[in-house]
Amino acid sequence: MNIQVKSVPALLILLLASIVATSCGASDGNEAATASDPELEEEHPALYAPALAREEAPKQFRARFETTKGDFVVAVTRSWAPRGADRFYNLVRVGYFNEVSFYRVLEGYIAQFGTHGNPEVNRLWGDAAIGDDPVQESNLRGTIAFAQQAPNSRTTQMYINLRDNVDLDDSGLAPFGQVVEGMPIIDSLYSGFGELHPKGDGPRPNLLQNLGNKYLKRQFPDLDYILKATIE
Repeated sequence: MNIQVKSVPALLILLLASIVATSCGASDGNEAATASDPELEEEHPALYAPALAREEAPKQFRARFETTKGDFVVAVTRSWAPRGADRFYNLVRVGYFNEVSFYRVLEGYIAQFGTHGNPEVNRLWGDAAIGDDPVQESNLRGTIAFAQQAPNSRTTQMYINLRDNVDLDDSGLAPFGQVVEGMPIIDSLYSGFGELHPKGDGPRPNLLQNLGNKYLKRQFPDLDYILKATIE
C-alpha cells in the first residue's frame, strides 16, 4: 500500500481502514461468520444490498444517535463532501449503525466506529466503496469523516475528532458534518483499551471484522455502542 501522509496520526487512521477492509477473508479457525438475519433483512433489505442504498442526501440534515452513554446529534452539510454525506445518509436510513460499537477510542484524538455487528453485513459493505471528496472543511474538534485505506476506498469506517486534527486534512480525510449536540457524550466513550491489537489492548482487527459483536461483547464488554441512529 503506497500512501503519502504527513503525520503519524493520519497514517494510523489510514492503516486501520486498510486492516479492517482486508481482513474479510481472515479467520481464527474456530468460529464461523454470522449469516444474514432474515427478520433484519426483511425490515431493512438495503442493509444486505448496498446497491439499493444510493439516495442523494438532502442539502442539510441531522442524524440522532442513541448510545450507551447518551444521545448526540450530527449535522451534515452535503456540500462539504457530497459522496461522504450521501453514504452516511444511506447508512443511517437503512439501520446500519444499530448496535455498532465504538471499537477504537483514543482519548484526546478520535472516536472510531463503523464495523457492523454482523460479519456478513461487513463483507457486503466492504465491497461497496465510494469515490473521494476533496477536503473542503478542516478536521476540527467535533467533525466527522470517513477513514480510508487508499484513494476511492471509503466504505463504512468513520471517526469523530476529539480535538483539532488539522494534520488529517492533507491526507484526504474529508469531514462531511459535525456533532452539534452531545459532544460530552463522545468525550465520555470508553477509551480504556487504547489502540487496536497489537499496538494496544483493543480488539484484533481480523476478529472484529469476521466475528463482529459476538467477539466484542465477549472480550471487550466495556465498549460503548450506538443503540440506534435515525434521521431527524
